[in-house]
Amino acid sequence: MNSPKFSEFPHAKGLLVQEERIEYKKKYKQLIIGIPREVDPTESRIPLTPEAVEILVQNGHQIIIEKDAGRQANYSDMEYSDKGARIVPSATEVYQSDIILKVAPLSPKEFELLRENQSILSSLHLNNHTGDYLKKLIQKRATAIAFESISDADGEFPFVRAMSSIAGSTSVLVAAEYLSNVNNGKGVMLGGITGITPTEVVILGAGTAGEYAARAALGLGATVKIFDSSIKKLMEIQNILGQRLFTSIYHKQVLEKVLRTADVVIGTLAPEETSLSYLITEDQVRLMKRGSVIIDLGIDRGGCFETSELRDHNNPSYLKHGVIHYCVPNITARVARTASIAMSNVFVPMLIRLAENGGLLAQLKDDNGLRRGVYLFNGILTNEYLGKLYDIPSRDINLLMAAF
Repeated sequence: MNSPKFSEFPHAKGLLVQEERIEYKKKYKQLIIGIPREVDPTESRIPLTPEAVEILVQNGHQIIIEKDAGRQANYSDMEYSDKGARIVPSATEVYQSDIILKVAPLSPKEFELLRENQSILSSLHLNNHTGDYLKKLIQKRATAIAFESISDADGEFPFVRAMSSIAGSTSVLVAAEYLSNVNNGKGVMLGGITGITPTEVVILGAGTAGEYAARAALGLGATVKIFDSSIKKLMEIQNILGQRLFTSIYHKQVLEKVLRTADVVIGTLAPEETSLSYLITEDQVRLMKRGSVIIDLGIDRGGCFETSELRDHNNPSYLKHGVIHYCVPNITARVARTASIAMSNVFVPMLIRLAENGGLLAQLKDDNGLRRGVYLFNGILTNEYLGKLYDIPSRDINLLMAAF
C-alpha cells in the first residue's frame, strides 16, 4: 500500500507543532525612593515636589524624605507628609531605600551611608575631584545614573532641556546684575532704550540654553550674536526666534572681532560637544572690554572658557583680565522652586514607567535612553568619555546588559 502524499491533505500543516502565543506581562515593581537633604548649602533644589510625591504614592510607591529636604525650595515637611511621604530625621534612614534620588552628586560624608549595589540618580559635575568620586562609587559597586545624560524616545535630553531653558533665561538676569553698580559693574543696563546704544550679548551655542538666553536678551532690547559649529542649528534658532540675528560658525577672526565689543558672553556648550579644549582661550578673554561679563553655563562639564574656575553661590564671581566671570554649575538653584517643578515634571513619568516595566534593571534592558545616563553599572564604569578623562577602565553598557 502506497503512503499518502502530503499534497492530499491540504490542511496537513495543522498537524505540525505550532508556537503558542503566551501574553507576557512584566511584574510591577514597587519603588522605595529616598530623597536626602542636600549637604551642599548652595544646592536649594529638590527633585520631587509635594504634588509629584502624591502622584507616585497613589501609584503604590514609597517616598522617604529627610527632614527639611525641601526647605530651601520653600516646601515644608508638612506639605510632603500630607501628600504621603514619610519624613525621617536623618539621612541614615533615607539611604536604606532602593533608589537614592537627589540633585547634587554625593558628598564624602554621604559615601559612608551608601550601601553596596545601591542605585543613585543625580547630576554629575566634572571637576578635580570627579576621578576620586567615581572610584568611591566603584568600591561600593553602585549603579549611578546622571539625569542630565538621559534621553527620550526622540533622542532629546528632557532634563537638560528643562534645566537649560531655566539656565538660559537666568543667565541673562545674572549678567544684568553684574553689569549694574550693585555688583561693582560698569553701571550699564542690559538691554536698550531710545537714544542709547544697546548692550551686546554674545551666545556660544544654539541649543536650548542658547535659545532661552537669546529670548531673554532680545526681550530686554539687547543686540544678540550667536555662534555655533552647526549651520543647521543656527538656521533653526533663527526660525524659532522668528527674526534675523547675527549668527556665525566659530571663525577665529569673526569671534575675536565680536569679543572686543561684547558686553556679555554666555557659554552654553561643554567641551565634549566640540572638538576644542576650550571655546574661548585666555588670550581671547584678554581682548574683551574691562567690566564685561562672562557667564559659563558649561562649567559643570569642564567649562567653555580657559579662564573659568568652578565656583558656588556663596562665592560666585571673580575678576580676571578685567572681565567679571560667573561660573556656577547649578545656576538654576537661584530659582529653586521653578527648577524643582521642572525636574518633577520629568522624573514622575520616568519613575512610573520604570516601575511598570519591573524595576531599574528591566527598564535598563529595554530603554536605550535611560542606559545613556548610566555611567556606573554595579561598580563598572560604562562611560568611555569619563574613562579617558580620569584614566579608569570602562566597558560598554550594552554588552554588560546582554549578560543579564
